[in-house]
Amino acid sequence: MSFSYPEFLQLVGLYFYPFVRISAMLSIMPIYGIRAVPVQVKIILSVFITIAVAPSLSLPPPVDPLTWQGVLFIIQQVLIGLAMGVVFLIVFQAFVVAGHMIAMGMGLAFASMVDPGTGSQSPIVAQYFTIIATLLFLALNGHLLVIQMVVDTFDYLPVGTNFLTRDSIMLIIEFGSYMFSAGVLISLPAITALLLINISFGVVSRAAPSLNIFAVGFPVTLLTGLVMLSFTTPMIMPHLQEMIGRAMAVITSFQLTGS
Repeated sequence: MSFSYPEFLQLVGLYFYPFVRISAMLSIMPIYGIRAVPVQVKIILSVFITIAVAPSLSLPPPVDPLTWQGVLFIIQQVLIGLAMGVVFLIVFQAFVVAGHMIAMGMGLAFASMVDPGTGSQSPIVAQYFTIIATLLFLALNGHLLVIQMVVDTFDYLPVGTNFLTRDSIMLIIEFGSYMFSAGVLISLPAITALLLINISFGVVSRAAPSLNIFAVGFPVTLLTGLVMLSFTTPMIMPHLQEMIGRAMAVITSFQLTGS
């Protein structure tokens, strides 16, 4: 069996370009892209996924990856993979925003720990929400859904020199703003209850100025926050399902220039 040079380039591109897109997505994707996962594991996982899905993909144009046109192909794959990773990263960051808001209301904003995913400090309430959302994401087979979605993108975002349109970039930016509104919706019951508690203590402090409101108020707000967390936790599942659905809708709306 013999291959012509264009056929050889197509065969190489059939595995190389999907590997670039998949590895770019996994590098920033929640669960896969956290710092606790070594780079070697991410590369090996990208290789195995590419080997599994490449035979089902259509052949790319016969372009040498070492030429300028091949470099543009690589840049396109990296940008598409990062865009998909950012969309799903926003889903999980919404729960971090909700945890920040609740922690500030119940007086636990100073109790922080290192986030293993980003390496930054975040309140323990935000960590609690992140852990619950991650476990539910795995229970919903979200990690498999992500792989299936990145494979499907090769149908409507084929390999080429065309990049994401301005409308596609605006979709990502608008979905980023949705992160804050979703965080408020998740934390709204707890924030409302804590706000009422603080207003009540404000009235009490005006009626009895001699009362040490700080010694009494902190245990009450802390206990109220813990109780509200028990009521908020069952609401994480529907919020996560809705946000995953929106993330999938954003990704399927991606378009390339000239297509």
